[in-house]
Amino acid sequence: MKTLTLIFFTILFSNFLNAQTMDTKILEQRIATIEDKMAIKNVVDVFSNLADTKEIDKQVLLFTEDGEVESITNGQSNLLKGRQQLKETFSSFLSNFHTVYHQNGQQTIDELTENTAKATSYCQVILIGEQDGKQMKTTLYTIYKDEFVKENGEWLIKHRTSNFVHREVEQVN
Repeated sequence: MKTLTLIFFTILFSNFLNAQTMDTKILEQRIATIEDKMAIKNVVDVFSNLADTKEIDKQVLLFTEDGEVESITNGQSNLLKGRQQLKETFSSFLSNFHTVYHQNGQQTIDELTENTAKATSYCQVILIGEQDGKQMKTTLYTIYKDEFVKENGEWLIKHRTSNFVHREVEQVN
């Protein structure tokens, strides 16, 4: 009877340890997923902050070396490839405005693996600059479809589709 009791408690204790190990692994996986989602959101937010301060040199480092941005406006598509082309185009575009302001909204992570992700983010972009001697405010309503990769432990944008779904232009004082 002592042997049977000893076997019972050994099995019970073993199952308890296995359950604890499984719970710990599941918890670690859940924490890693949350950390990845927060890091991906941070990339999108830092991209916007750096655009607002026109720190393009830092902004393009949020992309992979061969990163791409596809801009869609009124059904027309334009593709930029690589950090150098991104830097030149972003700098040229933003030089037209003295005030740049991004308001990021909701973001959904559509797919997430250990080293890749796809996300959809909404953003309202406000641009104020002089056009024909008048101060003009352009508001862009944008949906970003991003593909991310994790390189050396950091999430970077591999491909961004910027769909400018609506544009409003008005004169400001």
